Amino acid sequence: RLAQAVHDRPAGRDATTVSRMELVERGRTPRTRQLIAYHQDRGSAGSANLIRFLQPEDIEGTGLLGITKADGSTDQWLYLPALDRSRRVAGDRKGGRFVGSDLYFEDLQERLPGKDRHRILGKESVGGTLCEALESVPLDPTSSVYLKRVSWVDPQTSLVLRVDYFERDEAQPSKRWQALERRRVQNIWTVTHSLMTDLLSGHETRLQVQKVIYDRKLPDRLFSSRALADEQIESEFRP
Repeated sequence: RLAQAVHDRPAGRDATTVSRMELVERGRTPRTRQLIAYHQDRGSAGSANLIRFLQPEDIEGTGLLGITKADGSTDQWLYLPALDRSRRVAGDRKGGRFVGSDLYFEDLQERLPGKDRHRILGKESVGGTLCEALESVPLDPTSSVYLKRVSWVDPQTSLVLRVDYFERDEAQPSKRWQALERRRVQNIWTVTHSLMTDLLSGHETRLQVQKVIYDRKLPDRLFSSRALADEQIESEFRP
């Protein structure tokens, strides 16, 4: 029930987000990137996502297109400007790091509640909000790079405020995602600052939302391999 409430939480028919990504490694200067992301909710037919990096020069133009189908399976394609071609992200690369960040390709896929077995572990406070801790274990172990995930959900808004990811050890998480800031945008609760930490290396990926616009009636043609490979098509929709 709680997992379904999280999945069904109002998030607009579509969303356009401009963000700043910061990669933080001990003893090194943080690396900063600018990106734009588009999301389209297709209801029972699934969803679509397109991400494009705008800066810096070494990653500019790189894009990722993800199409989630009605059965919950997701196809992803990565576009690399240097090769000027898109290639499909193989299923066995779910645990691959997306452009050197702490986000795996799987983290950028929508996961339907029916793919996991869920149970509530109890209540715990996260940043002053009393949350319900929800454990999610894949019904098919091959469908995820994770053994399980534990999500802390604000029951008032159905917003996830923290996730612990368990990859090799069921007792010890390997990664942690945290919502550092959230606010209402167009009456939709939105995480505007988040942090993904690799708990083994200490490497961090910080994502700060600079602009978000919901319900712009984004067309299907934006979520296509053509728009992924041709930045001119995608750039029409930049706010």
